[in-house]
Amino acid sequence: MSNRIKIHPDSPHKKKIFELTDELIDGAIGLIPTDSQYALVCDYKNKKGIDRIRQIRQLGKKDHLTVMCYSLEHISIFANLSDTNFKLIKRLIPGPYTFILPATREVPRLLTHPKKRTVGIRVPDYPICLDLIRELGHPIMAITAKLPDVEHGHPEDGDRELFLSRFDNIVDVVVDNQEPLSAVGTSIIDLTSDQPELLREGLGMKKLNEALALEGLTLNLSIEA
Repeated sequence: MSNRIKIHPDSPHKKKIFELTDELIDGAIGLIPTDSQYALVCDYKNKKGIDRIRQIRQLGKKDHLTVMCYSLEHISIFANLSDTNFKLIKRLIPGPYTFILPATREVPRLLTHPKKRTVGIRVPDYPICLDLIRELGHPIMAITAKLPDVEHGHPEDGDRELFLSRFDNIVDVVVDNQEPLSAVGTSIIDLTSDQPELLREGLGMKKLNEALALEGLTLNLSIEA
């Protein structure tokens, strides 16, 4: 049975953030809320934790995982940023966006695309996530929490308690923010080419389009979007 921690979404109690941080330091994987949907998380250096999360999500080697960071300075450690990408991301973070970027050597190979050497990067606009990363002292690995082929194993189903209970015997710690589940994920933008490419339309599209216009960029739409 996982450890259930109730944390206020807007003003997380420090003691509970400390408890959550200690769990991740000890090698735990967790289920935590974000500014979009719930995410499966672990310390980004936790190889066993990353393998467990891949198994839970039934992911292949080519599926991107995400490094959840605290700031633009954090991002620059884990991703190579062009001037254009730097300016665009600065306008959008924190927020419900996942950016696909060229990875630096700091990123473990388990978190990168095996051929492209790219990584997903995210800075959520959510106090629980940001306080956790700040207390841990470095980023966490994160991916949307879903259980393939399991009833109520998807946040889109809308029943928070049933959704959280599905993970009780799968993860080590579950954070309950006692808020309704979000049915919409992050917007995913590939920034590895000259023009940004939308891989998934999600939250924050209005702000994204405004930021692109301010930077004189055009958003290419992929087949998956």
